Amino acid sequence: MPRKQEWVQTKLGSVATFTNGGAWNASEYVDSGIPVVRVTDCQNGTVDVSACKYLSEAAYAKYRKHVITEGDLIVATVGSHPTQPGSVVGRPVVVPREAGGALLNQNAVCIRPLENSMLDKHFLSNFAKSPSFGKYIIACARGSANQVRMSIGLLRDMPIELPPFSTQRKIAAILSAYDYLIENNLRRIKILEEMAQNIYREWFVKFRFPGHQQTRFVDSPLGMIPEGWEVVSLENVCSRITDGSHYSPKTTDFGYPMASVKDMHDWGINIDTCRTISEEEFQNLVRNDCKMCKDDVLIAKDGSYLKHCFVVEKDFDVALLSSIAILRPNKQINPHVLAMTLREPNMKTRMTGFVSGAALPRIILQAFRQFQIVLPHIALQERWAASAEPGIQLCWRLLSANANLRRTRDLLLPRLISGQVDVSELDIAVPEEGAC
Repeated sequence: MPRKQEWVQTKLGSVATFTNGGAWNASEYVDSGIPVVRVTDCQNGTVDVSACKYLSEAAYAKYRKHVITEGDLIVATVGSHPTQPGSVVGRPVVVPREAGGALLNQNAVCIRPLENSMLDKHFLSNFAKSPSFGKYIIACARGSANQVRMSIGLLRDMPIELPPFSTQRKIAAILSAYDYLIENNLRRIKILEEMAQNIYREWFVKFRFPGHQQTRFVDSPLGMIPEGWEVVSLENVCSRITDGSHYSPKTTDFGYPMASVKDMHDWGINIDTCRTISEEEFQNLVRNDCKMCKDDVLIAKDGSYLKHCFVVEKDFDVALLSSIAILRPNKQINPHVLAMTLREPNMKTRMTGFVSGAALPRIILQAFRQFQIVLPHIALQERWAASAEPGIQLCWRLLSANANLRRTRDLLLPRLISGQVDVSELDIAVPEEGAC
């Protein structure tokens, strides 16, 4: 039986400090300096420092109370209601090493344990991921469906049960082991992806493919290309170019996943974040060809267009909304060659004339069909694929392993945080402070 008699019931405000994000004028931003972490920079449980804006070094003294450090917990306090898809209110983010020393912007709060308190920062970050934390946010957020606010006072009043400090560290060590495996797999994926992209770029962008020394180059609408290669439009190499449904079915508690651009990542669709629709609605969308199929190339069409572009690994029962474009390659082009082509950095620049909208840029499919690419001959494509696809297959296996690790961790987390699973007597190696 869990040894809950040693646990202490308290309020979060009794064991942690709360510091609101700062507010400054947009005119104060500079090209380089101290990074500013905004709510929009907080994604997938961490901070994307690559998208941060900056304040000058001189502004540091003025805003130093808003400085965040590695391991701090950040919680968004303003946004759409937490029950709405894509809501950020109450979403917990742990500050990574690279964001330490940055300044926190408004509409978020930084929470860190009081010095010499009974609260471990790693236990706090895992508590913030627990269902009890999320339920409290849903119950206490105030405002309309479009915008709610989570007050600092109510966050301070949040109840929390704390095991002995040593047990908190053991719980954090168990959960951190899952996070370490996930991060290690992500690093391997990044290396494999870069290897495949580098070989693609060497062969098909720099034209240093096997046998290039004996190849003549000829002029084309896209510059000099190897003889025998072609400049073709996308509709020439795709049997179908379309997008997902322009009709958004009603969300159901159970059913089939329906993905929008927010559910995309660099290698596929995050099924866990998709909303669900009824079987009847799903079958209607399948008949309208709004379901992704094996070897389709999916691209982010709306918003940050081309932010994600990948080949569908296998057939999934997932319907797509119109923010995702579907390219179905024909036999003239390898699906991975097409995806790599569209991922090239210069593609977004070249595609400017095929996009409409200022606030929400959107690829115009009718024009996009005429977008031109360089098409290598199929034998060279297949030779590249023979070297690249084993690594791509491994990436897919690592992504599947990560999904299983996350699922297991997420099932275990509430049981550990609540004391349902007792680890106090287990001999668990606890990492040095800062290593979790």
